[in-house]
Amino acid sequence: MGDTAHERAAVKRRPFWKELPLLVAVALVVAFLIKTFLFQAFSIPSLSMQNTLQRGDRVLVDKLTPWFGAEPERGEVVVFHDPSDWLDGEPVPERNAVQNFFSTIGLMPSADEKDLIKRVIAVGGDTVECRGTGPVEVNGKALDEPYIFPGNTPCGDKPFGPVTVPKGKLWVMGDHRQKSSDSRYHMDDPKTHGFVPVDEVVGRAVVVAWPLTRWSTLPVPDTFGQPGISGGTP
Repeated sequence: MGDTAHERAAVKRRPFWKELPLLVAVALVVAFLIKTFLFQAFSIPSLSMQNTLQRGDRVLVDKLTPWFGAEPERGEVVVFHDPSDWLDGEPVPERNAVQNFFSTIGLMPSADEKDLIKRVIAVGGDTVECRGTGPVEVNGKALDEPYIFPGNTPCGDKPFGPVTVPKGKLWVMGDHRQKSSDSRYHMDDPKTHGFVPVDEVVGRAVVVAWPLTRWSTLPVPDTFGQPGISGGTP
């Protein structure tokens, strides 16, 4: 008596345990592609972006937009490679095997990557300054910065400027102004003069993904959209 179609399908179907390695391999490839071209998780290593971001928060970084030629804009929170030993002397956290695995598939940043996270205050062509206790001014427009850590002044302990940002560069500052070694503190660096090259930007942080109790988006504050702030910058 001939086999039915149902019986033939049952014979051809692989056991799940045989398919599992293939499924895992496909999942890892997809995760790697997402990490490389779309999104990557980044762990907040310091207090420099409080209270917007807390140490230990996990944010998702949009890596896709720069592929289409878009450059960072004022007010965005961006992750960028260390432009000139800004992290020199900072302790490097030890990683276990599990953490190394998650960094490989993009759920955690690589331990070998020296990345920072700050807010873009000014872009190429802008003039930025902060006198006395502030406010920070971009192209003559005062910024209203409610995201600054409570008790800090807009300048922190480091007034500066006026400074004109070169084309292709960024002026970045942390939201916790008195705990952030940002552009203000590297103006004497002969390599960067405190500016971050756009080419060193990994992507824009768009979402606080972990812990779930702190889930939130990271929109551009309204103050960066005020009329005239763009000055001569396109």
